[in-house]
Amino acid sequence: MLLQTTIRSLLVPVARLAFRPVIEGRENVPRRGPVILAANHLSFLDSVVIPLVAPRPVAFLAKAEYFRQPGLKGWLTRTCLTGIDAIPVQRGGHRTAQASLHLALDVLADGRAFGIHPEGSRSRDGRLYRGRTGVAWLALASGAPVVPVAVLGTDRVQPVGARLPRLGGITVRFGAPLRFASPPAGSTGQARRAVTDEIMAAIQRLSGQEPAPGYNELSTLS
Repeated sequence: MLLQTTIRSLLVPVARLAFRPVIEGRENVPRRGPVILAANHLSFLDSVVIPLVAPRPVAFLAKAEYFRQPGLKGWLTRTCLTGIDAIPVQRGGHRTAQASLHLALDVLADGRAFGIHPEGSRSRDGRLYRGRTGVAWLALASGAPVVPVAVLGTDRVQPVGARLPRLGGITVRFGAPLRFASPPAGSTGQARRAVTDEIMAAIQRLSGQEPAPGYNELSTLS
């Protein structure tokens, strides 16, 4: 915890200087208790920026490969991810995805904040893709409120495939919390779909992105 606090205290001023973030709706994030931050996904940078501008630590899942990269870049990546409380996970397949969701549920059970990108993978064309129902599974299983989040500008600062971010402006919008009641018996699947669609609609209103008609085929979480 001390290491994370120290790294975060160093990263926050650097991020403010490099990205000049405009932060809207920060007061919508509950300061205590479990909460899910569900965000659009345009760049690797999204999962870094959100924890640095949120009013409390936010844990995201990160590919285990990011923690094993060699050289100076690998060290910098590991340091940054450690500072923002990223959780390394293996990716690939339904069983692995479900195990990742159980890790997230543990974070919420501890009364912490957890961040998730319901699209699963970064949007290559800037559109907002249909959400995978893992976010609804988390919300209904934990009872935690869901704060929709829109991140804008990260696709210009660090486009998909770029090795390092460049200087540029970023906007992060936190929406009003959404709360969902447990579904009636026998309607779990439909409830998850409806909850996910409601969350994605809230993200779209914040981001202004054009909705895509289907899923991002590069997504790994279902």
